[in-house]
Amino acid sequence: MLLGKVVGSVWATQKEAGMENLKLMIVQPIDSSGNSSGQTVIAVDRIGAGVGERVIVSRGNPARMLFPQKVVPIDAIIVGIVDSLEVGEP
Repeated sequence: MLLGKVVGSVWATQKEAGMENLKLMIVQPIDSSGNSSGQTVIAVDRIGAGVGERVIVSRGNPARMLFPQKVVPIDAIIVGIVDSLEVGEP
């Protein structure tokens, strides 16, 4: 999983079968201080995250496992909206 910030959304009227009614968001991975740390990813959002929110993203096979009744061609899904974050001192 990774920590990220939603920076935009993707509108696609034509999608692969199995992706109907799935909202797509652009997520910038961030570190615990909020600094960018990697390339943006497009993630499915079923929980209602909005632009500017910090989110938890699951990637790979675990993302697909959230759709047990059908096969979906996704590799990232937003699984949580971060309310707060606490990091200990090194």
